[in-house]
Amino acid sequence: MTETPPHSPEPETHFGFRSVAWSEKPSRVKAVFDSVASRYDLMNDLMSGGLHRLWKRAFVEMLNPRPGDRILDMAGGTGDIAFRITDRAREKARGADPAVTVCDINEEMVKAGRARPMAGHYPNVGWTVGDAERLPWATGAFDAYTIAFGIRNVRDQDAALREARRVLRPGGRIMILEFSHVVIPFLDRLYDRYSFAVIPRLGGLVAGDEASYQYLVESIRRHPTQSAFSRKMAAAGFSRVSSTNLSGGIVAIHSAWLI
Repeated sequence: MTETPPHSPEPETHFGFRSVAWSEKPSRVKAVFDSVASRYDLMNDLMSGGLHRLWKRAFVEMLNPRPGDRILDMAGGTGDIAFRITDRAREKARGADPAVTVCDINEEMVKAGRARPMAGHYPNVGWTVGDAERLPWATGAFDAYTIAFGIRNVRDQDAALREARRVLRPGGRIMILEFSHVVIPFLDRLYDRYSFAVIPRLGGLVAGDEASYQYLVESIRRHPTQSAFSRKMAAAGFSRVSSTNLSGGIVAIHSAWLI
């Protein structure tokens, strides 16, 4: 199995633990997020016990956005990262928001974000539906590119990283927050048990969709290790690539620069 399409007429890729046709994966991922969009934020709180808020805060603090920055938040769905980026920049200069563009391949996720009560307090957050593998912006359009808990769902991660590089200006930064591989003995086994025994059932009870959360758990296990993903970023042309584990590697922040 390969992460990039070979020359055969119908190559395969992974969808969780299953193999599917290369052309099928985007529609399958779309169906997952269509299903979970309305309960996405609630489920994040329940699944992580609220830890996702601490992870996102650390992510945005490391980004250290400045007023006036042009930032693309890919797979930004419900606007959680975009709002946090704006709040962080406002701490430095009132009224000088960064221009944050939320882009997500899933229209239902974007609708859910725009409908959130706090969205009206962020006039410099824009919303669009788009594909991480084929971004509609000009070369060098952004100062920073972020993607939180989205890169593992992208069919061709290498293509997405190349597109991220293309739309960043020289000196721009890419930051990725993603579930990763636990590096603490015993915690890894405990986390596995919790993930497979609890999260899908919780998804069934709260979101009415156990199968989608089974996929999400499986997709975490298929995501590259911290070091393997760092190599992908370097191969895409980024420099000063680093990864920072949070909660023992349950998640990791990947950072790099376009130099």
